[in-house]
Amino acid sequence: MNIFKHLKPYYWEVRGHMLVSMISLICATALGLVYPRLLLVLIDDVIIGGQYSLVLGLTAVLFSVIALKSGLQYVHGWIGSRVGNRLIMRLRSECYNKLQKLPNSYYDTAKTGDLMSRMTSDLDAIRNFIGFDLAQFINMGIMFVFGAAMMLWMNWQLALLTLLTLPLLALVAIRFEKRIHPAYRNVRLAMGDIASAAQENISGMQTVKAYSREMYENDRFSARNEHYRKQQLLAVSVWANHYPVIELLANICTVILLLSGGLFVIYGTLSLGEFVAFSSLTGFIITPMWWVGFHINKYTLAKASGERVIELINEPAEEEDYPMPLPAKQEDGLHLGVLRFDGVTFHYKGQASPALKDFSLEAGNGSVIGLIGGMGSGKSTVMQLLMRAYEVEIGSITIDGIDVGQFERRRLRELISVVFQETFLFSATIRDNITYGAEEVTMEEVINAARLAQAHDFIQQLPLGYDTVIGERGMGLSGGQKQRIAIARAFIRNPRIVVLDDATSAVDMETERLIQAGLKELMKGRTTIIIAQRISSIRHADEILVLDQGIVVQRGRHEQLISVPGPYADIYEMQYDVQYEAESVAAGATRLQEERI
Repeated sequence: MNIFKHLKPYYWEVRGHMLVSMISLICATALGLVYPRLLLVLIDDVIIGGQYSLVLGLTAVLFSVIALKSGLQYVHGWIGSRVGNRLIMRLRSECYNKLQKLPNSYYDTAKTGDLMSRMTSDLDAIRNFIGFDLAQFINMGIMFVFGAAMMLWMNWQLALLTLLTLPLLALVAIRFEKRIHPAYRNVRLAMGDIASAAQENISGMQTVKAYSREMYENDRFSARNEHYRKQQLLAVSVWANHYPVIELLANICTVILLLSGGLFVIYGTLSLGEFVAFSSLTGFIITPMWWVGFHINKYTLAKASGERVIELINEPAEEEDYPMPLPAKQEDGLHLGVLRFDGVTFHYKGQASPALKDFSLEAGNGSVIGLIGGMGSGKSTVMQLLMRAYEVEIGSITIDGIDVGQFERRRLRELISVVFQETFLFSATIRDNITYGAEEVTMEEVINAARLAQAHDFIQQLPLGYDTVIGERGMGLSGGQKQRIAIARAFIRNPRIVVLDDATSAVDMETERLIQAGLKELMKGRTTIIIAQRISSIRHADEILVLDQGIVVQRGRHEQLISVPGPYADIYEMQYDVQYEAESVAAGATRLQEERI
């Protein structure tokens, strides 16, 4: 029961409701003991004894018992439902809050579909068990105790004979639980794989269709679906191998009762009414035996789900912030001046070579730093370390001489606006996407930010303008349009530090030129880091750093770097030769068109 001990904080505050629910069920079960007694009186006193005047009294008692039992079962179901739903609400909120607090390193390997499975089907399994099945599980035990006690009171010899198969049943039940739990754990893992595959396929549907890989994706999903089916069959086979044995042992009790009880009646040691009453009491014994497999099945299902939920809840969150007292002159708004990386080295988890090695730079307030290099050169790692998405291993990053590790992450990130290379927009209105992360923003400020990002014109052409709801991940907009909305989102926060992570990679040269004009306004009086693959994005930077495999191989201004042989000059020559060739082709096409006219 360790899983449910871990979950105790989430249901313990409603333990009173749980207790009322269980007591209601137990009382309803206890009322069932009245039926055998009524049968005994009906047969021995009324039918055989001829006391027909008792019939109306017995009927009234029976009706009262049925009404009271129904009321108690209603109370159990109503309260159990409230307890289960309250538990699931708290657990789902806890899981969601934990997802917000987990470090970036967790999401490097986590599967979205698996996390969704934990927050839906796994939590529902726990809700059903805590809200209903737990009480039923306890009730089965109480039924057995009540029934056994009543049978022993009526005729202890016959009771002992009837319970003869009980030890064997207990052994089978224990063996069943040990085998069904790992089977259900594998079923849950397989379901997580299916959810991950479906989520990944839906998110990448444009790529799937573009490369005509529908059949390949069907085959890949079918393989996971087949794995899930096999895990389900393994769990069902465990059930099928054990449940018939449990049912057989339960029915043997009935056979023993009929044989022994019949002999007791024949020899006069038991009246007919007592025998019928005793037979009806076996329902209190046999029913728990029949249902023990079912409830163990529900218990192990909830246990397997609980393990997965607890695993998520127990994942280490980002380290707690313990901000040092800041100088009085910096407490209001933190007037950022100098941003400095000093000998920073960092490895991603599981990678032998460093993503950054002995990286240093210094940027004064209002200065622009450009970072350029190939894929995997470490450019984006600079941004991740600045925002404390990961912690520096060696060296330090300081703002106005204060190590970023001394800032609260929330406060630090409020001062930084980032435009990522991979633009993410939410399924909401364009206005909501622009104002995401900014509070109490006027419509005039939204429009101004959109104008600076060169987004206002195309937004105005949409059916509802700024109130147009865009699809999930910005579907329905071009890559350049999405990126311009993301840039407007950065404008509206009025940041102290601006980080542009290849922010104009999805726009054409003309749009990039227009956006650059707007970015000049954004960068005024702010420290700016531009991560780019196009030289046109960083050529006006105060200092350009060329990275290769995490190492700075060149640094200087644009004019200095193109004047000496090296990686930067090679990139410049390649990009501008390609640009010249494209312009020549365009000019040739124009001349050909004119000749045809």
